[in-house]
Amino acid sequence: MEVIKVVPRGYCKGVINAILIAKKTAQEHPDTPIYVLGMLVHNSYVMQALKELHIYPVDDKNKTRLELLDEIEEGIVIFTAHGISPAVKEKALRKGLQCVDASCPDVVKTQDIVMEQLKNGCDVLYIGKPRHPEAEAVLSLSEKVHLISTQQDLDTLPPLAQVFVTNQTTMSIFDIEALFEAIRERYPKAVFCEEICNATRIRQQAVADLKDKQIDVLYVVGDRYSNNSNRLAQIARDQGIHQVYLIDDVNDIQDEQLCNAGRVAVTSGASTPTYLTAQVIAYLEDYAPGKCKPQIRLSEILS
Repeated sequence: MEVIKVVPRGYCKGVINAILIAKKTAQEHPDTPIYVLGMLVHNSYVMQALKELHIYPVDDKNKTRLELLDEIEEGIVIFTAHGISPAVKEKALRKGLQCVDASCPDVVKTQDIVMEQLKNGCDVLYIGKPRHPEAEAVLSLSEKVHLISTQQDLDTLPPLAQVFVTNQTTMSIFDIEALFEAIRERYPKAVFCEEICNATRIRQQAVADLKDKQIDVLYVVGDRYSNNSNRLAQIARDQGIHQVYLIDDVNDIQDEQLCNAGRVAVTSGASTPTYLTAQVIAYLEDYAPGKCKPQIRLSEILS
């Protein structure tokens, strides 16, 4: 069985930056309660490893960041890589919390662009995923920011004089283009600023390029809450790869998935620890039915 290691894969610069910030905060404040407002990055193993450093997530998928702040009474709050709204920062400071911002620079750039266009009098059409923290932060900036995730969302909008269009950084390059076309038809004078981050773009293109490589099975190593990991899996399916599996780790690989597989490819999301992906690759390169899976050591996750 041939194993194709898709390049690039694994941590992007924004995730690396967020993890370094969290580790540094723990080292500098060993006696202070430290909390993460949500998931620092969308990977449960990373969050488990952070708990080992006494950094605790405050997360509830049914609550906004503003609501989650009510659960933190003291100490340090780390804002996640997905960005944060000014209202959340202001509330945290009013509560007397020490704030540490681990926002990805690409996400901050998008927020700054949106703020500038709002000041120019534009309505902003923001292509993103409902309830995703990055989208939540941008939508909180103004009632003139409208979330567009489907064609139906676009159909509900009234006529708008000045329209600026941008997007969540981890969206699919293919989905974005389809919605851009629909917006162009509805608002011919709209101004577009495609803000898919480069890490997302090149990972998605690398998966799309597998189309003609006769791949029997593709494993995407990533968390089910990771939008970019889910999009990698969907792009692979759209390109005609029939067996695509989004897996947390090597333990999710099943013998029946590999029956008669000649070529197996492996990629991973931008928030997936390299350690987990390396385990998957090593297991597949020496694969035999019934082979024992390696132990996962939390101490290796943040290295």
